[in-house]
Amino acid sequence: MKRAHNFSAGPAVLPLSVLQELQQALPSFQETQQGLMELSHRSKTFTDVVDKAKDRLSRLLSIPEDYEILFLQGGASLQFYMSTLNLLAPNERADFIMTGTWSVKALKEAKRCSLSEAIWQPKDGIFNRCPKRKEIRPSEDSIYVHYTSNNTIFGTQFAETPLVNKRLVVDVSSDICSRFIDISKHDVVYAGAQKNLGPSGVTVIILSPWAVEKSREVDSIRQGGIPSMLNYGLMVDKKSLFNTPNTFGIYALERMLNWLEDQGGVDEIAKINNRKASLIYNTIDGTDFWTPHAKKGSRSQMNITWRAPTVELENKFLQEADENGLKALKGHRSVGGIRASIYNACGVESVLALVDFMDDFAQKNG
Repeated sequence: MKRAHNFSAGPAVLPLSVLQELQQALPSFQETQQGLMELSHRSKTFTDVVDKAKDRLSRLLSIPEDYEILFLQGGASLQFYMSTLNLLAPNERADFIMTGTWSVKALKEAKRCSLSEAIWQPKDGIFNRCPKRKEIRPSEDSIYVHYTSNNTIFGTQFAETPLVNKRLVVDVSSDICSRFIDISKHDVVYAGAQKNLGPSGVTVIILSPWAVEKSREVDSIRQGGIPSMLNYGLMVDKKSLFNTPNTFGIYALERMLNWLEDQGGVDEIAKINNRKASLIYNTIDGTDFWTPHAKKGSRSQMNITWRAPTVELENKFLQEADENGLKALKGHRSVGGIRASIYNACGVESVLALVDFMDDFAQKNG
């Protein structure tokens, strides 16, 4: 089987070994004589899958024992609203750090049910860096600070956790399990699975004890309470099984977590990710032909964005790259240019093929 080099921003590349495990599970899962997607979500066989996934995630991320893990649906886009709805009363606010499209959308949703505001955004309106710690000044009356750890569209990433004397909520959709993150410094951590943890359709939410209790408190004071499907407290009580979950997606996530453990865990994966990113950035910086979008110090290890000298050359690069098995390199429509998403399952061999092609293209067209 010949597989292309997949640089899609999401849904993203998955390890072939995981895909084969999923394939085997479809007609008959374990000893059930039923296919994976035919199992009851309340059967012991499937609840064991959920428990395994939680255990693996806890080990990989060193999640404190008193934190809760949920596997829900709706992606990060639902969490923009759901996290605010659970953590803030209508007259309360959170502070949002604006580093790209997703943080802008997160604040828009938060404003629907709270008094939340932005506390940092680029003065020139160009999302090509993340703020330094000294630039982040939370408001006195905010309950928490929200940030997006990695920005898929613009190719920027926080090099370190914001140091604020506030509770933290973070969207880690595009870099979860790609590097160390101190979960204990955060009260809510959420991520769509479709970049580093499996296929689309599953959302991981990690909640501190404070977040769970705050959800119950807000539920008691909001008029009509928090709707059941959006209620953290209820989802914790029901162990993510209040309604029928994405059973296939959760099993795929558990197999991805198993694969990550087999690679040596987050620390080893981070080393590989650093190498992959360095190969591309060194290629970009090694010639005047390419122009990086993100500033040094804020460059993403997951999504690398750059431009060619002209739009015509970019289009030529993308067409020829696709013909050579280098797929999904077109930049987001709001930014343009070129983007390589090199998530955990994107192998070093794919990155080497890309940088070889970049060098060759620059020499021929420079």
